[in-house]
Amino acid sequence: MKCAGIDIGSRTIELVVIEAGNIVECRQIDTGYDPISQTRKLLNGISHDRIIATGYGRGLFEIAFDSATVTEIKAHARGARAFFPNAQTVLDIGGQDSKVIALDKNGKVKKFEMNDRCAAGTGKFLEIMARALGFHIEEFGNESLKAEKCLTINSMCTVFAESEVTSLITKGEDRLEIAKGLHASVVRRVIGMLKRISVSGEIVFSGGVAKNKCMRELLAEALQQEILVPEDPQMVGAFGAALLAGE
Repeated sequence: MKCAGIDIGSRTIELVVIEAGNIVECRQIDTGYDPISQTRKLLNGISHDRIIATGYGRGLFEIAFDSATVTEIKAHARGARAFFPNAQTVLDIGGQDSKVIALDKNGKVKKFEMNDRCAAGTGKFLEIMARALGFHIEEFGNESLKAEKCLTINSMCTVFAESEVTSLITKGEDRLEIAKGLHASVVRRVIGMLKRISVSGEIVFSGGVAKNKCMRELLAEALQQEILVPEDPQMVGAFGAALLAGE
């Protein structure tokens, strides 16, 4: 039996199809202004016996396709534990929100914290800051690691942080040091979330921001432990949804 999971995020949509527990197909597309039309494109030519949707657009999917849905918390928990069987904590940072999920010994969610009220500490925050400093988002993390030190960024509000960055640039500060400081400010916010759920054990980093090397290294340094990242961290939610569809 083929089962599919689709994760309709604010920036991208991911699709994973599994058979006998193994991934047989992965697809991704930009969410755009019409998530359902983009979803139809993504599903074109895909055969499956059952599908479950997750992500911020799962309600739209449920109405359009008369399909079951699951929360992002459960989907990421299931997907992360499948990639890393001993995982006890999941950190998911996507385009518009960030989540920290604590798992029990059986992989079930026992506690979580979510920031979805503003862009602070999300992929959107980093994207805006990268643009303000003249970087492409894909290179932002690697370039930031070239800085010998990081400047302290006081504001986490996207609007105020952008103004702070502009002010630092006009003062002649090194843009690499500003960039690294911005990454460090996001890490400090994430550490606060992790501490509030009493993080322990192996930590899995999922979501698009997990591709950012500077974020991974600063996080590992702050926590003094290895951070586990799947080969494609953006597929964790969709993979989890597909597994739950099969179960």
